[in-house]
Amino acid sequence: MDFRDTPPQAAFRAEVRQFLRDEFSGELEPGAAGMAAWRKKLVARGWVAPAWPKEYGGAALGVMDQFILNEEFAEARAPQVGGLGVAMAGPTLIVHGTEEQKQQHLPRILNGEVIWCQGFSEPGAGSDLASLQTRAVRDGDDYVVNGQKIWTSMAQHAHWMFMLTRTDPAAPKHRGITYLLVDMKSPGITVRPLYNMADRHDFNEVFFDNVRVPAANRVGEENMGWYIGTTTLDFERSNIGTVVGHMHTLRSLSKYVAEHRDDGRTTVAWDRAVRMELVDRYVEARVGRLMSYRVISMQAQGRVPNYEASMTKLYSSELTQRIAGTGVKLLGLYGQISSSRSKHAAMKARPTKQYLYGVAITIGGGTSEIQRNIVAGRGLGLPHD
Repeated sequence: MDFRDTPPQAAFRAEVRQFLRDEFSGELEPGAAGMAAWRKKLVARGWVAPAWPKEYGGAALGVMDQFILNEEFAEARAPQVGGLGVAMAGPTLIVHGTEEQKQQHLPRILNGEVIWCQGFSEPGAGSDLASLQTRAVRDGDDYVVNGQKIWTSMAQHAHWMFMLTRTDPAAPKHRGITYLLVDMKSPGITVRPLYNMADRHDFNEVFFDNVRVPAANRVGEENMGWYIGTTTLDFERSNIGTVVGHMHTLRSLSKYVAEHRDDGRTTVAWDRAVRMELVDRYVEARVGRLMSYRVISMQAQGRVPNYEASMTKLYSSELTQRIAGTGVKLLGLYGQISSSRSKHAAMKARPTKQYLYGVAITIGGGTSEIQRNIVAGRGLGLPHD
């Protein structure tokens, strides 16, 4: 790995830093107006979807420039916008969508007018996604969809869903799947909330009862949805935003300890093991950053980080849980308070909330078990059985 920026990369990093100094004071104006104004500034530079081609509102940045942008935004704690529309729906439409679909959806994704959700996982098809059974039957100019999706993030707010459906039940499971775009206001759709341990409503169950979806909303060919659903553009996959966030969290914990070590609001004053544990988390965060640098260095060389990206995701997500556990230990009995509204909440209960929410971190985006299988099979060459 070469840790040095090339002259063009150094110039771009300086541009990003200057933009952040000029346009971001550390926080946005409260409410939707602040986020809208921030998004407008990013849209003007093509930085909402920096990897998208310029003709579709992106900046056509290469992987290293994307990495620099993400790293500097993370260091400044500046919010990036986009969501699943930018990360998944948009790239799929750019590659496989019709011109009408692109014109209808891409500008609204960039401008934040539309929120998207992903209809992939089902109660019987999570890690083995190709076993999905939600049916879509062609009826004239429509598909009639029946079935259920689960763990659908933010479906309660979404305007549109991109989903995989079974259109040929007789075909091998990776075939016979069709990719559809579904208006969430369509009759027959029911969204039911799923609350997690942190009492957050992020996930949902979504039920489809004879939902009619125009065939014009199909992306690509019928029965080819599995291959369309795997489409990505050349996004950087270093996870740098998460690893920088780890260091921010650890600095906040250290600051709290320094301010409260003698007033009984932290265990660090008397528990040497907890102090050493905090140091271990710092070391691990540094290791995580080096793993991210490895992934981006491979991409910059035109290589595809396969098991390396899985290693980074696995390590980073499990480190998130370890950092949360250390934070709760540092807070002692105050670490049991999960409400930020309590006058006794330490650090506004952020470590406790992170601890409760951390279970989901090693599940979403591919479970730790799946990542280990990828590392074992593709990295170490171990047999599947």
